[in-house]
Order: sequence, then C-alpha cells, then structure tokens
Amino acid sequence: MEPKYCLVLTTTNSVSNKQHIIDAILRNELAACIQTMPIESHYIWQQEVCCGNEFLLIIKTTNRCYSELKELIVRLHDYDVPQVIKVPFVEGHNPYLTWLDENTRR
Repeated sequence: MEPKYCLVLTTTNSVSNKQHIIDAILRNELAACIQTMPIESHYIWQQEVCCGNEFLLIIKTTNRCYSELKELIVRLHDYDVPQVIKVPFVEGHNPYLTWLDENTRR
C-alpha cells in the first residue's frame, strides 16, 4: 500500500516562474504548504557540466493530488525538462497530517 502523504520537489531559476507555480498549486488546493529556498545546482545538460542558482520548492501534499500536481508543474514550468520528484512519507505529527488533509483537494 502506497503511503498517503508525499513531498514533491521541483526547482526553477526564475522568481516569477516560482511564484506562478506556487500560486497555481495553492489556488487549486493541490498542496497545503510550499517551502522555498535558494540553492546552487550542479548538473549535466546537453553534454555540458553546468552550475546555476535556483529555488527549491518543497511541496507538501497527498498522493491523491500528485498526478494533477505533476501535470500542473510541467505545464507551467519554464524548463524543457523540469524536475518533479515525489518523496512518499509514512509518518508525521498527527495534527499536522490532519491539517495537510484538510487543506488539499479531496
């Protein structure tokens, strides 16, 4: 049985794209909370070693919202190949998990 809750991770290098994605996710009740932080990413893109400043979005949601959330991120993202990674979790503080359930689409 798949866990009920998950984190979804994505990155962007644009303040405006970050805010556009966040606003759409929350308006559509696809997550209860989104945390952001600046990061430095090192990666390979088109056979080149790259480094850049990005924003990491840590999206707290439920598995029932994941598919629609992934589609929304991909549709709104300005990257050709956006990172969308689902990290399931099985335990958490019960009042927090209740709040997460109450603030995501049912």
